[in-house]
Amino acid sequence: MLKIQRSANGRVVFKLSGRIEAEDVKEVRELLAVEMPGQQLVLDLRDVTLVNQDAVEFLASCEANSVVLENCPAYIRQWIEQAKGRTRSRRMR
Repeated sequence: MLKIQRSANGRVVFKLSGRIEAEDVKEVRELLAVEMPGQQLVLDLRDVTLVNQDAVEFLASCEANSVVLENCPAYIRQWIEQAKGRTRSRRMR
C-alpha cells in the first residue's frame, strides 16, 4: 500500500510511504500531471519500503523529466541507475 502526502512551499513535494507498485505508478503520474507547469516537483522517498520494476522505471523517467528524487534509499538509487544504463544501451543500438 502506498500513502501519498502533498505539501507546497515554493515547490511541490509528494512524500511517498510504503510500497510503490505498478498500480501506484499511474496514480503518482496523474498527481504530477495536474501540477502547474514550471513548478518544481519533488518526490520524497524516505519512507518507501519496496518498489517493483515498473516503479523503478517510472522513477528513472521522473528524474529524466526534472522531477527531484529526495531521500532516495540506496538500493532504489542503484536500481534507477541500472534502469538508466539499460535505456542508454538501447539507444546506442
